[in-house]
Amino acid sequence: MKKKILPRLSKLMCLSSAALLAGCDWDTLNPKGVIGVQEKSLILTSTVAMLLVVIPVCILTLWFAWHYRQSNTSAEYLPKWSHSNKIEVVIWAVPSLIILFLAVLTYQTCHSLDPYKPLEAEANVKPIHVEVVALDWKWLFIYPDEGIATVNQMAMPVNTPVDFRITSDSVMNSFFIPQLGTMIYAMAGMQTQLHLIANEAGDFQGESSNFSGRGFSDMRFRALAMPADQYSAWVEKVKASSEQLDSASYPKLAAPSEANPVEYFSHVDATLFDDIVAKYNNGMVMDKSTGKMLHMQQSAMSDMNMKE
Repeated sequence: MKKKILPRLSKLMCLSSAALLAGCDWDTLNPKGVIGVQEKSLILTSTVAMLLVVIPVCILTLWFAWHYRQSNTSAEYLPKWSHSNKIEVVIWAVPSLIILFLAVLTYQTCHSLDPYKPLEAEANVKPIHVEVVALDWKWLFIYPDEGIATVNQMAMPVNTPVDFRITSDSVMNSFFIPQLGTMIYAMAGMQTQLHLIANEAGDFQGESSNFSGRGFSDMRFRALAMPADQYSAWVEKVKASSEQLDSASYPKLAAPSEANPVEYFSHVDATLFDDIVAKYNNGMVMDKSTGKMLHMQQSAMSDMNMKE
């Protein structure tokens, strides 16, 4: 009876494992942007480096167990053995070299993949600016240059850098588009930055990767990468909406909601993002040119000087 049950259990476990893995998209390992490609390379390189220790240890463990089994009388028996300089060199030198390699790799990529570092683009391509606000339980995207805003959907032209300014009007969250790369926190009263680019057209999933309460599982959005003409058409589509977002309508949007549908706003207050940051900082916001915290009026004057 037991002989029949064990094979069935093993088959059932294999099928259940396959079913669980079938739900994995492996988005991080299927990048569609230059940052995502570099991060995939970093993940694979680090994994291979660490497996240089793990795999030999697993193989040697099985080999030792087999070779020095009780029934193998031909195996050398050394009951008083206690030390080997050769073994000491191997078990200390190899991991130390791997750690040194990973340390250099980490140092280099911390600078090359710095999320605050602007991306290089062709001279005739200007980056687009997107302000992101994490709410309960949805994402608000403000396009200051176009004067529009969306909920749970954003768009970007292909091969165009996107400069994100990110904050939260609730608890701490994490902004992440796995196929484009780099997760970064969204925190109330603070402003983080992120620079991404999509090198292929597509419909990518964005998500919150930091648990933030009951509606966290539905706190997802779509990131649409499209040719420039389609992006212009998308902007016009948003501008055709009858909804507007200002200080009067924003509190209703900011109220907690679950599985919020996509929304378009044809007009948004120019200072809404800074207002959200400032209300947690006694009216202080981060100056775009210097990165220092200034009062909103001082920051507005600095922006005007930059434009002039």
